[in-house]
Amino acid sequence: MNEEHKKLIQELREKKEKAALGGGPRSIEKQHEGGRLTARERISRLVDPSSFIEMNMLAALPADSKKDLYGDGVVVGYGKIDGRKVCIYAQDYTVHAGTTGPIHRSKIMGIMEMAIKVGVPLIGFWHSGGGRLDSENRPLPVSRSSIFFRCTQASGIVPQISAVLGPGAGNAGYAMALTDFVLMVDQRSYTFATGPVAVKEVLGEDITMEDLGGARVHSQLSGLADMRVKSEEECFQQIRALLSYLPSNCREMPPRIQTGEDLEPFDDKIGDLIPADPRKSYDMKKIIARLLDKGFFWETKAEFARNIITGFGRLGGYSIGLIANQPLFLAGSLTIDSSDKEARFIRFCDAFNIPLIFLVDTTGFLPGSQQEHGGILRHGAKVLYAIAESVVPKISVLIRKAYGGAKPAMGIDKDIGMDHIYCWPTGESAIMGADAVAEVIYGREISRAGDPKKFRREKIRELREAANPYPMVHGELVDDIIEPGETRSRLIATLESLEGKREIRHPKRHGNIPL
Repeated sequence: MNEEHKKLIQELREKKEKAALGGGPRSIEKQHEGGRLTARERISRLVDPSSFIEMNMLAALPADSKKDLYGDGVVVGYGKIDGRKVCIYAQDYTVHAGTTGPIHRSKIMGIMEMAIKVGVPLIGFWHSGGGRLDSENRPLPVSRSSIFFRCTQASGIVPQISAVLGPGAGNAGYAMALTDFVLMVDQRSYTFATGPVAVKEVLGEDITMEDLGGARVHSQLSGLADMRVKSEEECFQQIRALLSYLPSNCREMPPRIQTGEDLEPFDDKIGDLIPADPRKSYDMKKIIARLLDKGFFWETKAEFARNIITGFGRLGGYSIGLIANQPLFLAGSLTIDSSDKEARFIRFCDAFNIPLIFLVDTTGFLPGSQQEHGGILRHGAKVLYAIAESVVPKISVLIRKAYGGAKPAMGIDKDIGMDHIYCWPTGESAIMGADAVAEVIYGREISRAGDPKKFRREKIRELREAANPYPMVHGELVDDIIEPGETRSRLIATLESLEGKREIRHPKRHGNIPL
């Protein structure tokens, strides 16, 4: 190699070394002092060792390049997780506080477009001071200016996962909300449409970033976050676990991973988890743990709308999306928030060929003016729409109760598109619960009876007996009444029977879900 070439290569190496330092050693030190990793450190902790290839490393605005400041506040590229390719963008807080400038946005959109074309999951690490006021507070160029558009185009084609690892205000908040899953680090992640300073200026309200848009707020109240974790390291572990349940794109099936566990054990203890008294609650998560391979369950939005449980697991190695009522909260009834949570989860699973399993024990939609005025009919209709629209295998198991409009909303209705419905001997299904029906039908007779309490108990017993599962199986409303202990083996066998399922629907641009 001649001296001129050596000189050019040395110059290139020096520039890349400077680019790898982001805003420089002091900026990196500040990140570490705040208990946070840098963008490149985060990527290296997530992907398989030495698998990340960075793209556009030396991209920079003219003024920055003169100062040997590269990247414009974001690192993009592709790597592998458990041997599977992924595309990644990570905002770099050491350069311009990770704010979004024109090069910054262009780099993110470029890696998004690559993920769509190649068909691989897209992972974003959000840590930004927001829009860069000196360049963004004026009209943007027409081309390559909307991350929102690319998020929307990627939706349903490749899985999109966002990790909020610091502040992420304004447009970042809306962009991550357009992705499929959002993880936040407790006490270190914040996102909001309008920050505390603007809230104080406009409304006179004093509020901290944590109370306005911290991980707890978005996990428990707004429902934006799918998981709240304790550290960045836990965040990376959870992303890797989540990806193991998902296909790389909508054209592939999710990976089937054999765990080495007995595929068809009879569990003679699982039925004992259901109290003999139908008015008593129990923890549905204990049943889920006994059904899934190794008991592993990746729960989504665990702290939000806790009356419904959603998440991913495996049955016989098959990746499945699981939806279950939680009797510990609101008797497993359906609400505005639970409807949004369930419908969104169904639509994701349907987009990515993940079979759906429903475990049902619900008293119905929660009554009351608060729910009615808040739009329970509109929100509940989202669930009905999502189930009816979905074409993946769908199996439901009636554990105990299924009343009223909640029956089709939990898959206890063949006509809404369910493939198979099973029922435990403890299952009962009716327009409403026996206690309420007794008051509606026999209220006057109860009040006139010599012993109203005894008469009421007798009528409730008669109504409950009439709601037993045998009339349902006689009328083919359910496929079979099964013993609780055979549930796991029956679900695995049913998944195998439905493998390769195809449904043809009327061609159309898209339907109009009641948003």
